[in-house]
Amino acid sequence: MRDENYSSGDDFIVEFVGYRFCFNAADFEQRSVAAAVKLHLLPGSELEAEETADLVELVADGRIADPRSNLGRYLLRNWEKLAARDGESLVYWLRKIVFRGAWLDHRVKERLLEIAWDDEQAEFAYRDPRGGRALLELAPVPSWQQLQFRR
Repeated sequence: MRDENYSSGDDFIVEFVGYRFCFNAADFEQRSVAAAVKLHLLPGSELEAEETADLVELVADGRIADPRSNLGRYLLRNWEKLAARDGESLVYWLRKIVFRGAWLDHRVKERLLEIAWDDEQAEFAYRDPRGGRALLELAPVPSWQQLQFRR
């Protein structure tokens, strides 16, 4: 029987759309930073430890109680503009991307998906290992580029 829930540790345990996701701290940090970059909230993934801690707190708890970094202070100071953009919730999208990545990785581990290189798009894609039609194309995500944090 397959385990339907992703697990890399037990530092962060979160439920999302009926799945239970368990992350070790490093995994959750990496996925949180990658999600912020994908949403163009950050220009790149090179963060200081305090910036990463603030971002992880936002993704895990939906808020930053006491910012440790300039990133955390920027997020709090601009929260009214950042929290929702064109009707899209920043916290929701950060979590969705973290969990979507974990779900996809788990599906690959369970051999329900394969990773393949897409020459046309010049990026990796997922496909059905049984030869069925392309299983999924990742839906576009909103962008926070106009409000992107810059040092």
